[in-house]
Amino acid sequence: MSETAQQRDWNALSDEEFRRVAREFFDAHVPQHLRYLSRRPRWAEVKEWYLTMSHHGWLVPAWPKEWGGMGLSQSKVLVYLEELERSGAPRVMDQGLMNIGPLLIARGTDEQRQRFLPKILSGEHTWCQGYSEPNAGSDLASLRTEARIEGDEFVINGSKIWTSVAFDATHMFALVRTDKTVKKQAGISFVMIDMRQPGVTVRPIRNIAGHEELCEVFLDDVRTPVANMVGGLNEGWNVAKALLGFERIWSGSPRQSMLALLRLKMLAKASGKMDDPVFVDKLAQVTMDVLDAASAYERFAQIMRTGGSFGFEVSMLKIWATETCQRVTELMVEAAGDLGGLIGDVDVEGESLDILYPFLECRAFTIYGGSSQVQRNILAKNVLDLPS
Repeated sequence: MSETAQQRDWNALSDEEFRRVAREFFDAHVPQHLRYLSRRPRWAEVKEWYLTMSHHGWLVPAWPKEWGGMGLSQSKVLVYLEELERSGAPRVMDQGLMNIGPLLIARGTDEQRQRFLPKILSGEHTWCQGYSEPNAGSDLASLRTEARIEGDEFVINGSKIWTSVAFDATHMFALVRTDKTVKKQAGISFVMIDMRQPGVTVRPIRNIAGHEELCEVFLDDVRTPVANMVGGLNEGWNVAKALLGFERIWSGSPRQSMLALLRLKMLAKASGKMDDPVFVDKLAQVTMDVLDAASAYERFAQIMRTGGSFGFEVSMLKIWATETCQRVTELMVEAAGDLGGLIGDVDVEGESLDILYPFLECRAFTIYGGSSQVQRNILAKNVLDLPS
């Protein structure tokens, strides 16, 4: 990290002043060939960009300065994320930055922080999340991966699924069952696992668009020190809930919908669809939907700016954002006609666009991080007070 970034008091700037600085940084440093990708890049593609942010002190906006972060206030973290998204910056290996790093800062031991945080910043450690299992997705507490204690180590057996970019991860944070005699939520522990050892097998899953991002991970007599447990034994469910709540906030970002709408308008102009009054009416409707989703997100952002916390109503945000993205991409495929069924970039009157992949990708948005059906059940029970 540069000395200037370490020493600068970013919070002394107004939000608009910081926005200008952030925009200048991302405009100057985000590699042009990685902007606005329609797929998630591999670690080898984005590692240099990751290290550039780390070198300049712009990698972890919300971490305290003592641990290599920018120490930004909540409002400036939101400005940072908004400008990062506006720049079209690619997604990096961010589970260490967004989840396990902040968790260790808040709940880890001093030894865990000293051992893991610097290696996240240096890119030496890259992380994936080991939560879902073949029979424990939205019902995560039904997980079966077991860990037994032998001496000062856990011995772990089981499997995880839908583990994003596990093939590029050196470490996994995972939920494991450590007591089968109690209520299922009460017998879970949160552990960190080095994936560079015998017994760890990663099998990529090819999605409908032909990309490999998600993986199965098999754990056969895999070992990790008891010192790699976060929180106490059988206290992992409370640790996991904190991370799941954070994930649902950011999965409610209107970014994907706004990018999809941008591509839809490019397609419409190139193909002459703007002369079709029926299409223009549909375009106006999805545009209003995207603006509504952005407005809802801004309401939650304002709560963050003022230091507030979220309740169960955050589930509404995820439903709104993900289902809006689906509607936008559905209209894009419809407007493209025969071209909407082609995989990869297609030429639309001189404009190169990937039409099908955003449509296919948005199918998953309403599933990960808790499906729309689960989110509606949460709202019905905890917000509307309807019977189970």
